[in-house]
Amino acid sequence: MTFFSRMEKVINCFQRNPDASVRLLCFPWAGGGSIHYARWGKLVPSSIEVYAVKLAGRESRAKEPFCKSMEQIVDEVIGALLPELREKPFALFGHSFGSLACYATAERLKRVHNLEPAHLFLSGASAPYSETRKNAPNRSGLSDEDFLHWITTMGGTPPEILANPEILKLFLPVLKADLHVVENYQCSKPDSPFLSCHVTCFDGKEDIPHDLQAWRHVTRGEFTVKMLPGPHFYLKDPSNEKVILDIVTRHLETAEIDYL
Repeated sequence: MTFFSRMEKVINCFQRNPDASVRLLCFPWAGGGSIHYARWGKLVPSSIEVYAVKLAGRESRAKEPFCKSMEQIVDEVIGALLPELREKPFALFGHSFGSLACYATAERLKRVHNLEPAHLFLSGASAPYSETRKNAPNRSGLSDEDFLHWITTMGGTPPEILANPEILKLFLPVLKADLHVVENYQCSKPDSPFLSCHVTCFDGKEDIPHDLQAWRHVTRGEFTVKMLPGPHFYLKDPSNEKVILDIVTRHLETAEIDYL
């Protein structure tokens, strides 16, 4: 498989901007696809090129087996994108499960390749080494009935999915597989910050409390928390999405200067 075909397999990019000064690599939430983030490519300035990660077991990769570990996800993303990540400044964005994937990817890039993002955007999740995260109840082993009740209370799942047994039959295994990855992902609190970039955390004010402050241990750079109205999937609200993209754009417009 060539580099470009491998990248196309893992990345969804609606708006190619070869002259962009920075790339924004976005990781989906548990059970999520790439479309939500890929459309951001048409909502941000042409100076930012948006890459949305496509994980195995969904969308055009529906026939592939799910990733069984965070290490496998990181291996695949970095294996497909390393030349691109070396080429110009990049930032990482993730929500919930995606935040943990952001962290794991950033940690590997720094430790193995001495690369670090120009900015790390983390949403809707406690740091993986925090006590809040470690004490979170496991959900992937619930019965389908209990699992459905839980995701309904979380909100954010389109009602047409919840109301359609055939679609649910396809959706539940994807979500459970991602949660299995999260529940088995273990890492220790960094002995010292391994990044120097700015880290911005977002969260919904009505979501269950997350230990956002624990993310501070990731970086020697600036650390900011922005709370927005809404529950766990607050970022799907158009007004919140605009706020997020305005903040992302403001930071990334100067990323190339800071990076150099």
